[in-house]
Amino acid sequence: MLNHDEAGTVRPLALAWVRRHLEVGERIVRTEALQGGITAEMRRLTIGTRDGGTRDLVLRTFVNVEHAEDWLNREAGTLTLLTGASVPAPELVAVDPTAVHCEHPSLLMTHLAGRTALGDEGLEARVPALARQLVAIHALRPAERPREYEALTTADTAIVPKGADAAAWTAAISVIRTPAPPYEGRCPHRDFHPGNVLFDVRLPTRAGARITGVVDWVRTSWGPADLDVAHCSTNLALLHGPEWGQRFAEAYEEAGGVLAVAAGERLFWQARDALALSEEVQLVAQAWREAGRTELTTRAVENRLDAYVTALMDARG
Repeated sequence: MLNHDEAGTVRPLALAWVRRHLEVGERIVRTEALQGGITAEMRRLTIGTRDGGTRDLVLRTFVNVEHAEDWLNREAGTLTLLTGASVPAPELVAVDPTAVHCEHPSLLMTHLAGRTALGDEGLEARVPALARQLVAIHALRPAERPREYEALTTADTAIVPKGADAAAWTAAISVIRTPAPPYEGRCPHRDFHPGNVLFDVRLPTRAGARITGVVDWVRTSWGPADLDVAHCSTNLALLHGPEWGQRFAEAYEEAGGVLAVAAGERLFWQARDALALSEEVQLVAQAWREAGRTELTTRAVENRLDAYVTALMDARG
């Protein structure tokens, strides 16, 4: 009998589809909802193997998501590209981007060991590890260039938090009204942040931090390295304080990464990402609270975002 939690229940058509992609003699013995996903339903499927052991797969399902087909095709292509690469990522098992077989667009992949680390403890070791991993991602050279990146915000859609530093936000919005600066193309993950990176939690904090996997490759695109660095910086600033957002860019360069030379060009990408997060504060804060950061209310995250935007603008001199 299938043993599962109600939230982890797999819909009948998807269940049948998954079973068609198992090895002979394997069976699904448990399903479990995974936390952290904002746009997709994520479920871990424990598979009973022929030798009496188990292995895990992950099922990603998009329900009523406008860009589901594009995102799943991007992820499937990227996971195929990463097979055998130095970047730890899931292996693609199957994809149904247009819901031909499943109730909703879905992707099946292998499960990676490790877990996300969103707390303050061990942060000093994790930040350099994150930076080194991102440098390795940006070193990838796909045979076929992915689609050009898309801006996630505009000067007219940014949401200024209540009580924010009006002068700083006005300045930041003015920055992204200017044309995007030229850049050397890379293959950004496009959603690289601590919530999409898995760590080996068995390592003592002082011994360092070892990344076991990078997940959620649905937004992979072509653009500047600054895109990924700015996004991770913003997330670190909201999780741990503005100074950590600024520290990540330094760690990226220390790891060998190359960012825009001109300070104004770097600021463009930093401001654009911070303002993009202004439109998702409530969703991001909720996901972090569900992951254990219960103190990160929407208001608390808004305050940290305001502090980070202010710090970026103050750093201009």
